[in-house]
This record gives sequence, C-alpha cells and structure tokens, in this order.
Amino acid sequence: MAHDVTALADELTAMAAADHRSSVQAHSEDPAEQLAWRRLTARHGDRLSEIMEEYGWPTAELIGEEAARAVWLIAQHADRQLDVQRRALQLMQQAVSAGSAGPRELAFLHDRTLVNEGRKQIYGTQIAGVKDGSPVPWPCEEPDRMDDLRAEVGIEPFDEYVAKFATA
Repeated sequence: MAHDVTALADELTAMAAADHRSSVQAHSEDPAEQLAWRRLTARHGDRLSEIMEEYGWPTAELIGEEAARAVWLIAQHADRQLDVQRRALQLMQQAVSAGSAGPRELAFLHDRTLVNEGRKQIYGTQIAGVKDGSPVPWPCEEPDRMDDLRAEVGIEPFDEYVAKFATA
C-alpha cells in the first residue's frame, strides 16, 4: 500500500503543477488556450473522481501535505464537473469533522461549489470581478457576518485578503 500511496502523492503533485503552469490559459483571450485549460481540468476532475472512489478524501496523513493541497486545488478547479466538486466537498467535510483536513480550505471549496451552483457563497472567498479597482466578491448569504465567518475557519478579513490582489 505504501508504494501505491507514494505514487498517488507524486501523481497529484504533478497534476497540481500542470494546473498551475496552465492556469494562465483560463483567462486567455485565445479560445484554443481556454479549451486546453478546460481539457486539463476535466481530465484532472475525472481522475479525482476515480481517486475519491478508491480512497475517499486523500488526507495529508495518507499522502502528505503537498499532495493533499494538490487534491484540494484539483477539486477547486473542477468547476465544470459539479458532481465531482460536490463529492469532493462532501468527503472533505467528513475529513474536517474527523480532524484530517483544514476548515480554511473547506471554506474555499464550499464557496466555490455554491457559486458554481448559482447560489450565494458563505465566506466571500470567490471574487466576481473588480469594481473601481477593488475586488468584489460574488454575493454572500450574510455579508454583514462574512468576516466573522471567515475568522471561524482561519481566513483573514475580506479587506486584508483582497489587498493581496490589489494592483498599484
């Protein structure tokens, strides 16, 4: 089993690296580049579905911190495979309840899934666009409580979070 898990960790880390390298294509004006990004994330989503079928949510205890972060990233980017994203969310919620995954990452995946379903997000982690030079989140269920909810899962206040993305 140890060899299988090492191979899985290596595979997931390589998938995340490919994702990172090609993520610029997601926002490209070139339809061919956008299509390449969609193909990559679809392949990754399909593979993630197989992995979850076999292992459940691959935790850091099972595959290591780096590969566990890779699994989360792949789930985040499975935007056009809502069944995969919903399954990842369900399994990750169980892992967080068991203390085997982080609530911060779960919050990002939860918001991403809600937005992909056309619903309001909870933590304000998903940015809809930029207005007057400031990032604007997709609508939130409780905008007045957003920073309190973020604090509960270890996410900095919204204004601090978006300051990282501000362009001078």
